[in-house]
Amino acid sequence: MLIDSFGRIINYLRISVTDRCNLRCLYCVPLGGFPSADRPEILSYEEILLLVECFVELGVDKIRLTGGEPLIRKDLSILVRGLKNLHEIKDISLSTNGVHLAEQAEELFHAGLKRINVSLDTFDPDKFLRITGLKPHAKVLEGIEAAIRVGFYPIKINVVVLKGINDDEIASFVAFAMFHPVEIRFIELMPTRNCFLVGNDRFVSNDIIKDEVGQLAELIPEPILPGDVARGYRLGGGLGKIGFISSLTHSFCSECNRIRLRSDGILKLCLHGDETFDLRTPLRRGATKDELISLIQEAVMSKPKGHDFKGSDEDEPVTYMCQIGG
Repeated sequence: MLIDSFGRIINYLRISVTDRCNLRCLYCVPLGGFPSADRPEILSYEEILLLVECFVELGVDKIRLTGGEPLIRKDLSILVRGLKNLHEIKDISLSTNGVHLAEQAEELFHAGLKRINVSLDTFDPDKFLRITGLKPHAKVLEGIEAAIRVGFYPIKINVVVLKGINDDEIASFVAFAMFHPVEIRFIELMPTRNCFLVGNDRFVSNDIIKDEVGQLAELIPEPILPGDVARGYRLGGGLGKIGFISSLTHSFCSECNRIRLRSDGILKLCLHGDETFDLRTPLRRGATKDELISLIQEAVMSKPKGHDFKGSDEDEPVTYMCQIGG
């Protein structure tokens, strides 16, 4: 098992396959952009799979592919097939903004991907442009429709609620979940330095959102599984579900079972922490699998007890969501 210094069992690895994205969301990409990694710095699929084999030997059995935007990396289905061939992995999923999902959904599904998360903060094309800086709103909706048609399950739609921008659309998202087999997941805005571009007045507590949702539909609690960050509910009389991810108001750090591998081979131990560990350099210098496994075990012992949003530029680590996929 892969166990950190606080006794938490780590079995979930999120893998960023690229730090590039085709959108420029307010809460994700810092003003003026950021320096993307050069192509030689990015792990190849073969390198990713070799590292995953090491994590699997340590008990990791859950993988999520992220970005940036993972669907802009060429031939992603090759990586999915490679992961599917590692039979110890019980769960392979993908987080995407959905822009290229319609054209790739069937290929990814047949490669072995079955679970998918799509980011969509609004049903209004004008608000979509304001939030993301670009216009492919219709393509995201087409991507969600394609995912349903192909047979992905579950399909989770991630919604970051921003006061004064999309907080008037809660009812629309609940209605969508009532009539579609998807889970709408409301996510609290996380104030990370250089990414928190919309001001503290944009934060909306999930407690407020849950109260509103409860007035619109019956919320039937789902069982809480180990490592779950969302508190999920079935909708009475509906096809879908509602989930709440409350990183600020209801921290789940004590149950955290995840670590993150950036596209440049840096292992990030906490989404909002400075603790990182370079795996690319020893990998490319020819480290054996046993040596890499030892390095991973050493790195995980540095995983912090929890994140701490202090709310000032001096205290917060620089966290580019577009580099690590959330």
